[in-house]
Amino acid sequence: MNYTLHQLEIFLKVSDLKSVTKASEALFLTQPAVSIQLKKFQDQFNIPLFEVVGRKIYITDFGEEIALAAKKILGEVEAINYKALSYQGELAGKIKIAIVSTAKYVMPYFISEFINANRGVDLNMDVTNKSNVLQALENNEVDFAMVSTIPKNLKVNRIELMKNKLYMVGPKDYKLKTKYLSISEIQKLPLIYREQGSATRLAMETFIESRKVSTYKTMELTSNEALKQAVISGLGFSIMPVIGIKNALASNELQIIPVKGLPIITNWSLIWLNTKKLSPVAEKLLEYINTNKSAIIEEHFGYLKNY
Repeated sequence: MNYTLHQLEIFLKVSDLKSVTKASEALFLTQPAVSIQLKKFQDQFNIPLFEVVGRKIYITDFGEEIALAAKKILGEVEAINYKALSYQGELAGKIKIAIVSTAKYVMPYFISEFINANRGVDLNMDVTNKSNVLQALENNEVDFAMVSTIPKNLKVNRIELMKNKLYMVGPKDYKLKTKYLSISEIQKLPLIYREQGSATRLAMETFIESRKVSTYKTMELTSNEALKQAVISGLGFSIMPVIGIKNALASNELQIIPVKGLPIITNWSLIWLNTKKLSPVAEKLLEYINTNKSAIIEEHFGYLKNY
């Protein structure tokens, strides 16, 4: 047999994602390139690694065993690379972070200089909704999680980063008749929600319920970007974090609608299990963030003082 580490990596990614298309996107390769290497890998075995039924890929029992071995092999290769860098006096290792979707507008600014300054540090950052983030943290699948509300059922340590403000927003052509949008007016609006499990969804529902507002939902969307575009297009109104709509506000594509009781203010925090044994790389990242967070906030998020 003469398979390569590249082929092992491709097969493992296809095995994890059950899709050549998704694997090609995750590996930043073309779909034909992934398919060719996958076929070359399969040709070295007399037993099928996977089956294609319709458009779905199913990994065989033998394929699962090979995927497990591939994961171990690639892990050892990764460890060798990290050890080599460590012996050269460089910080080396992997950091895994799960963040809620709106945090993608925040987290990169707190880690970019650290990652760029340490070429031996690999970053794996999963952007998903709050439920999945907390599940990954609870299962010890990640080192850190970035959330806007601290989970009550987990014992965690945290670094508080910055405030998160959520406002009622609407399309640019909406005309407010009074200083504040009244409860009776809110009841007439088509409201657009994030999906179940989203922290933004929870904040919006908590506010609406606390005001005993009877509303109807016209749409439910699974990303902050899709929600923003829906509001801009005039499909409805929503309560959204200002951090994700800065450019749309600046270009007057949408507007903040004044409502008594808003903004909702939470805090972005980086959290980790208090039982977690952090790696040297993770410890160094925490040290970097603690030292530089004030300067990072001032440089990249100073505009939030205007809201």
